[in-house]
Order: sequence, then structure tokens, then C-alpha cells
Amino acid sequence: MEFCKTERVGNVLVVTMNRPEVYNAVHAPMHNEMSAIWDDFAADPDLWVAVLTGAGDKAFSAGNDLKYTAQGGKGKPPETGFAGLSMRFDLEKPIIAAVNGFAMGGGFETALNCDIIISADTAKFALPEVKVGFFAAASGVQLLSRQIPRKVAVDIMMTGRHITAQEALELGVVNEVTTQDQLMERAMAKAAEITAVSPSAVKATKRVLNQMEELENLRASLQYSRQVIMDLRETEDFREGVNAFVEKRKPEWKNR
Repeated sequence: MEFCKTERVGNVLVVTMNRPEVYNAVHAPMHNEMSAIWDDFAADPDLWVAVLTGAGDKAFSAGNDLKYTAQGGKGKPPETGFAGLSMRFDLEKPIIAAVNGFAMGGGFETALNCDIIISADTAKFALPEVKVGFFAAASGVQLLSRQIPRKVAVDIMMTGRHITAQEALELGVVNEVTTQDQLMERAMAKAAEITAVSPSAVKATKRVLNQMEELENLRASLQYSRQVIMDLRETEDFREGVNAFVEKRKPEWKNR
């Protein structure tokens, strides 16, 4: 990989956006590289959770690399969208964002596309696109307005103002705030909590979450949940979970 680093730690994939000289801004080649990483992550049965962070201690990601675009850089994001995530609606494995510095524009949107966000206390978040004549088109409008109160989201989007890690925690944008030096430890600890439970059940949970925006109402979503739980009952992990509970032992998950 040219623009990202990847590392396997047990059943966890650690992905580091690695363009610190431009604050991990994302250009077309990096979009496509990240899309390939998530494709491989989705397809690998031995990888159950991913942790996404940025190189250095200043930036998670500055978002879209406008300088690359202004200098005539070629290419476009893949069909899976910004960072290979914003238009990826079928990923059934969780991603934890470890936000190590500022997350601006597309960087913030990338974090919002993750399932859990753990932030350093020095991090800042913003959707400042309106300040340069754009808007948060890579899912920021849709996701932020769904994840926090709409009027608060509108204020953040229409002013482009920064929010601190503490404000993000109070609003429910992030799950946890920790110190910079403890960030990856806390992110990996959260990943360990997830890998300790059934990976098949985690995938089933996210499958239902992925479909909630597509289904018309609660009844339709509950009916879909019934289909998913029937599929889950056919997995080895379902049988192992039940047997381990009855036998009072720790389950041995297989992700199948």
C-alpha cells in the first residue's frame, strides 16, 4: 500500500491513513486504495473488526485533498465513495475510528461512517465545506443529522464551525474521549470487546442496522430481523454460543 498502512492483530485489522505531510488528506488514488482495503477486509473470514486512524498526532484526516485537485490531479473516488466507505452500504463488519487529531470535512465524514468513534482529547471536528463553496456531500449531511439532534447538526453544517472532542462526546458524535497516548490502546480494547462475542451475531446485527434506512417502518424492520435471525441459527457460532452457555465455558467462535 502506498497511502495507507495495514496491520493484522489477531482478528483485528488496523488501518492507518498515511499521508501525514498533507494531514492525511484523501485524493483519488488513496480513495481507491482504501476501497480495496475494505473489500479485502469484508472478504477475509479471519478479520472481524477494523480500527481506522491517521498517521501522526495532528490529523485523523483533513478530508478531500483540494490541492491535488487544483493541481490537476486525475482520478475519481470509487463507487464505494469517500475513503471507500461513504457509499458502502453492505459492510457487515464493524469499524472503529480512532480519531487522533483534527477530522475535517471528508475526514469527519469518514469517521461518521465508522460504527464507533474513540477520540483523543485534542481532536477537533468540523464540516467546513460551506466556507469554500461546497457542502458536506460525502454523507456528512445525512449522517450527522441522523446521529445527533437535527438542529444541532444544521448549526454545525451551515456555519462550518469546529467542535471539540468534549462537545462531540456530549452531543453523542463520539463514544469515548481519551488522551492521545491512550487512544490506540482504548481503540484496541474496544475491538477486543467486540471480538470476544460472536462474529456471526455481530454481522447479523449490522446487517439489520444497514437495512433500517431502506425499510419503510418498524414492522418491516422487525420482519427483516426475523429473516436474519433464522439465517443466524444456521451458523456454527449460534450452536457454539448456546452450547458454551449450557456447558458454562468460554465459546470458541469461528465466524461461520
